[in-house]
Amino acid sequence: MTGGNGTRTETPWTGMVPVDDTALAVTDTGGTGTPVVYLNGQFATQGYWRRTIAELGPQWRHITYDERARGRRSETSSDYSFEAAVRDVTAVLDARGVERALVVGWSYGAYVASHWTARNPERAIGAVMVDGAQPYDWMDEAMAQRIRVMFRRVALLGPLLRPTGLLPRMNAEQMAQSNIELGLLGGEKELGAVLDSITVPTRYVLASGTSFGSKGDEQEVIRAGMDAVYERNENIRLFAKVPSNHGAILRKDFRAVAGAVREVAALDGRGR
Repeated sequence: MTGGNGTRTETPWTGMVPVDDTALAVTDTGGTGTPVVYLNGQFATQGYWRRTIAELGPQWRHITYDERARGRRSETSSDYSFEAAVRDVTAVLDARGVERALVVGWSYGAYVASHWTARNPERAIGAVMVDGAQPYDWMDEAMAQRIRVMFRRVALLGPLLRPTGLLPRMNAEQMAQSNIELGLLGGEKELGAVLDSITVPTRYVLASGTSFGSKGDEQEVIRAGMDAVYERNENIRLFAKVPSNHGAILRKDFRAVAGAVREVAALDGRGR
């Protein structure tokens, strides 16, 4: 039996999905509703989506997972690259028998969502980007050094935070390199080309102000660069600019995220 998007009807399921040299902790609410797969922030966990999921309700099929070495259960890997993160989206959907899904990504997850959506238009119902995937040339050697210093400090909290799932089981250099790689991939030329190639409905929910790791008006300058993206690609639009900052957006403005999901699903040309 299949759901409306060609996906198997499933009962709720929680377990481990093997991929490459690791395994990912996955939760699938099951049901016949439109499948939505949620892509976490760089070192966040699937629990961040609980308010959005509750707001949307059980008529949707919600699929969440923790990336490699994140959370309490996803296993470590020899590959923490961005490309691995993109591959893992397909691996999770395949493992759950999902043919087409609506992808929702916050922060790092929005970058992953943009690449996956651009590469898999036949499988993407659409996408919602939550304060991420905004083209901007912010990475240089000074910024890379700043990131390395920051993660060396963060890593000092490892013994306290890793057992709770709030810090990945990665060392300081691995965390820093993941962030630096994202900065390089997020440049105007690199990410701009990816966004320009998206052919399915895509909506942005952007935060306001600054958050951890930023200085001054850095984040607002980056967000302003989206105007050129909207002009170039009619499939991509701003759904909402919300009051909360980057770190609080899923906690305080989950209703806007859910609203963007509903709008994107309604624009699906192939229907449910």
